[in-house]
Amino acid sequence: MLSRVGIRARSGLGLLQHSQQLKHAARLAPAPCRWNSGLPVNIGVLFVPQQEAWVVERMGKFHRILEPGLNFLIPLLDRIRYVQSLKEIVINVPEQSAVTLDNVTLQIDGVLYLRVMDPYKASYGVEDPEYAVTQLAQTTMRSELGKLSLDRVFRERESLNASIVDAINQASDCWGIRCLRYEIKDIHVPPRVKESMQMQVEAERRKRATVLESEGTRESAINVAEGQKQAQILASEAEKAEQINKAAGEANAMLVKARAKAEAIQLLAAALAQQHGNAAASLSVAEQYVNAFSKIAKDSNTVLLPANTGDVTNMVAQALGIYTTLTKPQAVKTQDEMPSAREDSRSPATEMLKAEQGSSS
Repeated sequence: MLSRVGIRARSGLGLLQHSQQLKHAARLAPAPCRWNSGLPVNIGVLFVPQQEAWVVERMGKFHRILEPGLNFLIPLLDRIRYVQSLKEIVINVPEQSAVTLDNVTLQIDGVLYLRVMDPYKASYGVEDPEYAVTQLAQTTMRSELGKLSLDRVFRERESLNASIVDAINQASDCWGIRCLRYEIKDIHVPPRVKESMQMQVEAERRKRATVLESEGTRESAINVAEGQKQAQILASEAEKAEQINKAAGEANAMLVKARAKAEAIQLLAAALAQQHGNAAASLSVAEQYVNAFSKIAKDSNTVLLPANTGDVTNMVAQALGIYTTLTKPQAVKTQDEMPSAREDSRSPATEMLKAEQGSSS
């Protein structure tokens, strides 16, 4: 019974030691390379997958490259030495430090996109293509960053990527590898530089805000001045139109008054030229004289009166004398035509004057 227990314990210990040895061997085993899918064994008939190129050596010397599909090899003489993948390969470029033109240290990492164009050169031109291209990308990135200032690094990111791709393609042409793209992932700036950049951005924003505010004030003042100018122009045009209309109205009114006055004068002249016209004129002057004396001392306390205020006949005679002096040329022309009418007109006028004088006394 004890022997059986001992045997089981020894077997369990052996299994434990064997598993530990397998784990240790797995740790020491090299990691699988992304450039190939493993080295197949030559059994005479081989099937090459799509987008892969198998490099065959015969007796240690390059023989040919197997194309995708069915291929035949001689066992023991032919050996598959390299398996290259023709797909696009993505490589992460580790983070590295670089110094810009203005002495700012940056931490930059990137992504590299490659493709094997010539399997022969990729197999025999360089020992480790991935490591070689990664180192070349890092050195090229440092050299290109040293040519740019910190501000240009952020502005000219695309041109920086294109420069790194051109430099890698020039160096990797003999390796049978072509760099398709290079992209910068992250750019880490020192904390102090980051704070200064933040302050610069804030100052730039304040500057823009001030400029925009001043431009708004200027535009507002210009608009107000333009509005006042237009208002003054419109007001002056309106005043001009008003004055023109007012002057036209006054002119029309003066013409209408003048025409009415001319017609009235014509009617008055025609009436005076008729029989007993002078007597009617004398009666009108006497009535106006009486009306004028009735309005004396109503508008003002100071009154100027003639010496013979009560002599109505004398006042009417003076008014008729002025009228006669003004109408003397016309009377000379009409004297020969109507002698009898003139004599008849004097007697009624004298009678009317006597009647008015008697009523006033």
